[in-house]
Amino acid sequence: MEYKLKNVTAQLSKMKKVIIAYSGGVDSSLLIKIAYTLLKDDAIAVTIASPMHPEWERKQAERIAKEIGIQHILISIKENELKEIFQNNKDRCYHCKRLIYSKIQKIADEKNIQYVLDGSNADDLYDYRPGFKALDELQIISPLKKAGLTKTEIRRLSKEMYLETYTMPSFACLASRFPYTVDITTKRLKQVEHCEKILMSLGIRQCRVRYHQDIARIEVEKKDFNTILDNVDMISTDFKKNGFHYVTLDLQGYRTGSLNEVLYK
Repeated sequence: MEYKLKNVTAQLSKMKKVIIAYSGGVDSSLLIKIAYTLLKDDAIAVTIASPMHPEWERKQAERIAKEIGIQHILISIKENELKEIFQNNKDRCYHCKRLIYSKIQKIADEKNIQYVLDGSNADDLYDYRPGFKALDELQIISPLKKAGLTKTEIRRLSKEMYLETYTMPSFACLASRFPYTVDITTKRLKQVEHCEKILMSLGIRQCRVRYHQDIARIEVEKKDFNTILDNVDMISTDFKKNGFHYVTLDLQGYRTGSLNEVLYK
């Protein structure tokens, strides 16, 4: 792990000036911490604000970036820029990454910074990630992935560096709650965001509300099943107020990319 960390710092030292796509999550928080410690004002974090990202996630990114001390830029993406993404074909992630990183690349060009980085890690290679194609096309660099750092190692390093993110659940944009070919709208994104906020208010940290038209399929870790069952009436009532007719609990529990399982089949 320490060897891999040295690999990351060596990469950043050679780059000298970098812009980092910053979500506020575990991986990108470690990356901006390392970059700021090493490069100071020659490292800039950029966060995207869009209907596909919960408001609490953006606020968290702003707060953590401020605590670290790194210069932080916020970019807004409007609904009319998301048409291709909202069609929600299986290459949705490609179009999303292409849009986001093109905007970040534009900022890098304006500031005469050659290198744009993201926080992908070595474990990301084992899931369906069409967005990687966009990153390759735009020559985005992933220092953590290149160094072979896994999510577990990133959490350990984050703890050593006193980052609160070391215990933070994994993030994913709200578009990942929708089965492919089901149209995404801003209204539906807000519907899912509000329902997940209800679950988090119960102390459930890792949750997904998968959108299946009239049905909300809740994914939480199995240790949180009892919390769901103890609050069935409240959850059902509030989810229905947010537009769902039926509310279900997935007995397999939370797992990353569950909506990609149909692609593997």
